[in-house]
Amino acid sequence: MNKVKEILEKSLEKISNAASIEDIENIRIDFIGKKGLFTNELKKLRHLPANDRPLFGQEINKAKNVFLTNLSSAKNQLEGKLLVDSLNVKPIDISLAGSNSSKGSRHPISLVRSKIEQIFKSSGYKIKIGPEIEDDYHNFTALNVPENHPARAMHDTFYFEGKKLLRTHTSPVQIRSMIADGAPIRIIAPGKCYRCDSDQTHTPMFHQVEGLVIDENISFANLKAVLHEFVESFFEREIKLRFRPSYFPFTEPSAEVDILWENDEWLEILGCGMVHPNVLTNSGIDPEKYSGYAFGMGVERLAMLYYGVRDLRTFYDNDVNFLKQFS
Repeated sequence: MNKVKEILEKSLEKISNAASIEDIENIRIDFIGKKGLFTNELKKLRHLPANDRPLFGQEINKAKNVFLTNLSSAKNQLEGKLLVDSLNVKPIDISLAGSNSSKGSRHPISLVRSKIEQIFKSSGYKIKIGPEIEDDYHNFTALNVPENHPARAMHDTFYFEGKKLLRTHTSPVQIRSMIADGAPIRIIAPGKCYRCDSDQTHTPMFHQVEGLVIDENISFANLKAVLHEFVESFFEREIKLRFRPSYFPFTEPSAEVDILWENDEWLEILGCGMVHPNVLTNSGIDPEKYSGYAFGMGVERLAMLYYGVRDLRTFYDNDVNFLKQFS
């Protein structure tokens, strides 16, 4: 007991004489380190009679806790003194303006997608979303895509086990919406899509916005009017459109839409057509009563034209200097 008391008194004296954080650390090691004085006293407990060990152990731990409390207090005081000294040497002028920090911004793809959504929402379209991991039925079969169609080939589609896949377009959202809500319906389906493709104008992951209108007496003329209004609203100027006959399994007739761009150059921006009767039937809608149109556009493609970007991959290079332009 006397030995423990002597060690405690010695430790408190050293703490009171400590002049630096380094001194505090050395004192800590001397008394509770691996070979410290309190540590050695605790090791001696195993040599005592079993009945005496609890009492001596309590006394040693009590002295050790007093030591630690005083050590911590001394350390806090020294750290506070160091802070005051450093402020006196190099004071802070709180009246000075703070250092500039750059503002973040939304990604250009997000900005373009939002612009597209707002245009269609103002025209009465509802926004629908769906799963990115789809099944074969909703992604292909229900959309009138035959079993041997090239779009099902492995080089176009990311497949999983159990006929699961990463959706290749947002058209499955149209199928799910027609099955769930029936007709009439007026929706757009924005979201991510995936295909095994990568070059200057394609990426394995890309964004689409597809539209669908089903009602009585819907015609191709309605489709042309809607797309013409959308394109001019998006680019905020008069734009000349050209509809070229094309083929998509889920629409008939089908067309690709070009716009007259700079230097009198025609650029393709989207595909569209009248919803195929088989697609309506697969979705539980009577094709004798209802008709409709559908269209799909790549968000990246529109973003490239809107911002004058020539390489699609620029959007995903994470170049801060490039992205700062959109803040």
